[in-house]
Amino acid sequence: MNQQAHVTEIEWLPAAGHQLRKTGVHFDAVRVRGDNGRRLAHAMAMLTRGQPGPIIAEANNGKAMYFLLKAGSASHRSWPAGVERLDYVLIPALYGATWPLSWWWRPAPDGPRLVHTLLLLSTARAFLGSTPRVAEGMVTEAP
Repeated sequence: MNQQAHVTEIEWLPAAGHQLRKTGVHFDAVRVRGDNGRRLAHAMAMLTRGQPGPIIAEANNGKAMYFLLKAGSASHRSWPAGVERLDYVLIPALYGATWPLSWWWRPAPDGPRLVHTLLLLSTARAFLGSTPRVAEGMVTEAP
């Protein structure tokens, strides 16, 4: 079996065009728009030695990057400003006409390895800045 045939067996990948997928089933998704999204994608590729997991690039509008994470892992996290958790994401096919979306990094042929959530979160905080949310009633300064 060739690599192309194996990758297309991933059940959430459409055979052609695009398909809208609800997050939380097969994966979660976060979006980072513009140059920050591109920088974050490049940083993830460097940090993972070229294996960042599936990342979708958008060619128009905000030129966003979409990072696919393990299902359930994006919620209950304090993402920095500029990172948007999504309820739905448009998934392009691996081949054919998919404009304005394309795979910046394709799903792995040996199984649907996803973007590492904590690595993405910490890298996004480093690139985009973050002020951790303070829980109500939590003491933040010494008296």
